[in-house]
Amino acid sequence: METVQGDSTTVDAITQTQPPQAAPHAAERHARHGLIRTFHPRRGRASTTQADALTRLWPVYGYTIPDPHHDYHTPEAAPDAAFDRAALFGRGAPLVLEIGCGMGEATAEMAAADPGRDYLGADVHTPGLGNLIALAEARGLTNVRVARGDVLFLLRDSIAPGSLAAVHVFFPDPWPKAKHHKRRIIQPDTVALIRDRLEVGGVLHCATDWAEYAEQMLEVLQADPGLRNRYDGYAPRAAVGRPLTGYERRGLRDGRPIADLVFEKIGH
Repeated sequence: METVQGDSTTVDAITQTQPPQAAPHAAERHARHGLIRTFHPRRGRASTTQADALTRLWPVYGYTIPDPHHDYHTPEAAPDAAFDRAALFGRGAPLVLEIGCGMGEATAEMAAADPGRDYLGADVHTPGLGNLIALAEARGLTNVRVARGDVLFLLRDSIAPGSLAAVHVFFPDPWPKAKHHKRRIIQPDTVALIRDRLEVGGVLHCATDWAEYAEQMLEVLQADPGLRNRYDGYAPRAAVGRPLTGYERRGLRDGRPIADLVFEKIGH
């Protein structure tokens, strides 16, 4: 995930619609419940533009994912009761879920080029969600919304089977230490859950700049019986239609090869 440079306004101070970030010991507390997080809970600092977007526009653009392992301290910070995609977007259209939307540049670019589909960017990094909301407002994008929290709960509890047109997992945390590999989001159980939520013909598109993680992704995705690789191994960069992000530029600058994997759900 990208870090945000901005003024000293804290995210928690500028929006009461957001649950407070987990304390440093939260991962250990959650571990006692048998929960393995695929992300680092962290505080962030929002720029003035991001803070303003969160304050003004969250009721229109934002959704807070219910999390049974999160301690919500006030009613104002509590998650929304139910995920109603028609109410959130104001229409019924094919839905693309982006897991870990970062600062939202790629999400905004794809949504602008694809007005017939709705794009839901999910992340735990509140400044990035504010940035995406600000981009959507500035570009007049009516097919962009954001969700804050653990996307696995959203997939498990709120997304109906066969209801997603596509799922994007671009540059997830690689958890490079071997003892942390269990925290990687591309695991057989998670892929099976995502595949179940995809419609037949729906696409799971992953990208990473960690070569070892790319190999694991390819192995896991190829082993899923309900998915078919659209390409022979990794997908050609020119063919995937994914906008170049700042994170990807840094990876290329540092000499890390970029791997894209595009799989589609097949019928029974």
